[in-house]
This record gives sequence, structure tokens and C-alpha cells, in this order.
Amino acid sequence: MKFRCERDVLDRAFSIAGRAISNRGGTPPVMSGLHMHLVGDNLAVVGSDLDLTIRVDSKVGGDEDGTAVLPAKLGADIVRSLDSGQITLTVDDDGARVVAGRSDFNLRVMSADEFPKFEEPAGDAVTLGSDSVAAALDQVVKAASGDDSRPILTGVLLAAENDGLRFVATDSYRLAVRDLPGTSILGRDQTVLVPSRALEVTGRLLGDADELTIRLAEREASFIVDDVTIVTRLIEGEFPNYRGLIPSDHPNVLVVERVALIEAVRRVGLLAQDSSPVRLAMSGDGLELIAITQDVGQAHETLDSSYEGNDLTVAFNPGYLLDGLEVSPGEEVRLETIDALKPAVIRSVDEEGFLYLLMPVRVS
Repeated sequence: MKFRCERDVLDRAFSIAGRAISNRGGTPPVMSGLHMHLVGDNLAVVGSDLDLTIRVDSKVGGDEDGTAVLPAKLGADIVRSLDSGQITLTVDDDGARVVAGRSDFNLRVMSADEFPKFEEPAGDAVTLGSDSVAAALDQVVKAASGDDSRPILTGVLLAAENDGLRFVATDSYRLAVRDLPGTSILGRDQTVLVPSRALEVTGRLLGDADELTIRLAEREASFIVDDVTIVTRLIEGEFPNYRGLIPSDHPNVLVVERVALIEAVRRVGLLAQDSSPVRLAMSGDGLELIAITQDVGQAHETLDSSYEGNDLTVAFNPGYLLDGLEVSPGEEVRLETIDALKPAVIRSVDEEGFLYLLMPVRVS
């Protein structure tokens, strides 16, 4: 195999395909590599951990067709370290050779025969505009769990809801729900549970794309963004009854400017160390933010706000609180609470369709 291309072309392909490679045990050694397949001027680079597979198709100057598997991390580090300009990559019986300017690297390659064959995505194709899906993923994916011991919570639920599509994720400490009205990719009452890892990669790619093509098969889903194809196994199991977590009524409602609250939480949060929460003291006089860390210090800040309800102080994990505030649309947010221990809900004052539920932290 032999081809020529600009450094940035190969750097992008290695970087994106490499996101599918994980360090978990139990996968064959060849899965730590990137599979390269060249036909004419078409180069396909594939990374996979068997559950998630990413293929990047690129145009290069092909000289000799072929297939090879290069060490993913080392190959990506080498290409990224090179100066911008043309790269020549050659693979023969002695290994792979990467030449750019005065740089010359030789690498051992792995057996391409041991790498799983990439299967073209199955299922009917549905194409959506990228903007709305990108915003939905940005709002929801962070709320999924990163703990593989509870695989159900590492997924994002896609559900048919009110003639549209609903995204739901929770890690048991917070819950994010986003509706896309008029977007239909599922049958009535149908749901699928997609690993958040796959959707995180998809969301990163949508910023530079106009549309997203989704295919849903019985056991897998695929997301196609321009020249990148992401295929993931669906998670099997029953997603938690998230509807039962959302309170139907909140006696206390705080309305505050979103950006002002974000900046105040960041400042006060500097004194919320060692897992200390940020406390929100709400009353008719306004909003006070408080953070106290023993043997370190404390911080207070007041904000203008409107409040209806009983005087109440609620404490939150500052990182989780910021995650919800940063992705809420509109200039003002509404914080709905019941008491200091029951779930609180963040909504936009101006826009519907997004809800962020957050569990308070118990403080003495």
C-alpha cells in the first residue's frame, strides 16, 4: 500500500477513528490499531472496540492499493507531530514507513486479517438537520453516566414522543430531557438506548456539517456525518422510569438571569472544595450563593432575582449545576424546587423543550 496526502487529512482521519478505541481488557491486541484500506484514491481508516466502530473516508493520492493495521496511538502521535505539508505512507513486508520533509519513521504493523470486517450500516436511512440534533446532544449527553458497572445509565434514550423525538439521559444524580418536535425516526411508542460515547462523537462532528443520517437496525445504530460513519451496538435493558422522577408541582420558583448565575456559581465555586456544595439561599429579597470549605474559607455572592415561595436554601454539586445552566437556552432560567432534599428542575423561561433535573446535596 502506498499513498500521498496532506498531513491534516491523515491527522483528522486518525484522530476521529481513534475515538472508538478503548483501553478496556478483553479485546484482541489488533483492536488497539487503526485499520487502513486503500482502493484507488479512496482511503478508509477504521477504529473499533467491537461495541463502537468509526470509519473515516478520505481522498488521497493513491499509488498502490492495500490494507494495513497501524498502532493507533503511536501512528496518530507521529502524524500530529509532523509539520504541515505532504506525507507519503508506504506499507510493505517490512512494515509501514511515514515520510514527510526530513522526517522518516518506520513502524511495525499488525495483522489486518485479525481485524473485524467493517459491515455497512443496516436499517432505513433518516436524514435530519444538524443544528437541532447538535444542540440536543450537547444538552443531554453530559447527563449520562460514565460508570460501566451500570451500563443502562451510560446510554441516551431516544423515544418517540408527541409526534417528535425525545432524548433522555441520567446518571442518577441529574436528568436531562430534550424534545425535538416534528422529528421522526422511530415508530409510535418505540425507544432505543444508544451508548452516550457514540453520541458524544457524533455531536462533535455536527458543528461542521449540514445534516445527519441515522440508521436504526435491530441491535445497532449508525450515524453518518459527511465522510464519517459511526456504528454502535444498542444497549439492551430497561431504562429507568424517568417520568416518575420529575415532580408534577413545585411550590417554589426562582427566576434569574442565566449568564449571571453561571458566572456567580463559578466564582463562589472556587471555595467549594473537597466535594463541598454551593448553597443557593432563595427569598423575596433575592438570591445568595454560599460556599464553605472547612480550613479553607468561604464565599458569598448575591444576585438580583424574582422568587415565589417559602424562604429556602438548597445545596448542589457546582459542576452538575453548571452543566445544566450552560446548556439551557434563553436569557433567563427558572429553578423550581419543593424543599432542600427533593429534586429541583431547571427550565428556560423563554424556550420550551429542555428540562434539567438535579438532586440536591444534603448539608448540615
